[in-house]
Amino acid sequence: MIAAHQTPIASPFGRHSEPHEVLDGIDLTARNVIVTGGYSGIGLETVRALAAAGASVTVPARDTAKANAALAGIAGDVRIAWMDLADIASVRRFALGFASDNTRLDLLINNAGVMACPEARVGPGWEMQFGTNHIGHFALATTLLPLLQRTEGARVVALSSTGHKLSDIRWDDPNWTDGSYDKWRAYGQSKTANALFALALNTRLADSGGMAFAVHPGGIVTPLQRHLPLEEMVALGWLNEQGEIAEAARAMFKSPTQGCTTTLWAATSALLKGKGGVYCENCNIAAVAGDNPVRYRDVEPHAVNPDSAERLWALSETLLADA
Repeated sequence: MIAAHQTPIASPFGRHSEPHEVLDGIDLTARNVIVTGGYSGIGLETVRALAAAGASVTVPARDTAKANAALAGIAGDVRIAWMDLADIASVRRFALGFASDNTRLDLLINNAGVMACPEARVGPGWEMQFGTNHIGHFALATTLLPLLQRTEGARVVALSSTGHKLSDIRWDDPNWTDGSYDKWRAYGQSKTANALFALALNTRLADSGGMAFAVHPGGIVTPLQRHLPLEEMVALGWLNEQGEIAEAARAMFKSPTQGCTTTLWAATSALLKGKGGVYCENCNIAAVAGDNPVRYRDVEPHAVNPDSAERLWALSETLLADA
């Protein structure tokens, strides 16, 4: 079973489109936006573009000093508040405070994440990548859900990744308690979870005219790779031995500004009206992978399965009840 509308459309943009192209003619004045991870990498470029379009952007940050330094030069209405996605109490505190101070939330962009990190635990024992990338954002969105539902046309964008191809949800042991931890498969599970979350959330926003989307931003060298040693990135073909982007990777990778354009497109494009819940890449709705899947393109059926989306939502609610 595949999510409805998971078919590419005639988008005027592509993998090399820049933020100013995607947002040309779009006025976000008086729109309230939250961008997690909005002070580094593609998150920083996302904030820069949204603020330039007139949005009021709030960036929840675990390191507020670092966030203040990174965002200091951005013109527009940008605010910083403390929150740690791995600390559910802080997530709820931030979300409830935002809902108390604001009458609307037009865009929630779940951009923050960790990738391929050594095995670690957060919360009551959740695997770190699943707990941070998925459960933390799930807690944020569900706490903000009443505000999103009160905002006509609200959109939520969850950053997934082509990494979802590495693993479906490990339904019997999502937190890797069996001793078989694999950092890349754990990352893949968390990115599948991000895609399924958007699909399930979309059904909960439909009555109020809201939509949710999953986005693969593309390959970009950002601080997301901070847990990977140089030797591993060389072996993957991403960098050369001098730590520079390898020639083969240069042809495939995007710049950080190009990396945020699919997020901006999903957040604003009129072409997506009535097509919520889909997984997007390169400023378009992704095609569903076939019998001979391509590693860095398309979406696997397991990440756009409505039944799995509802199953994960129920599992996430159960896990959060223990937090």
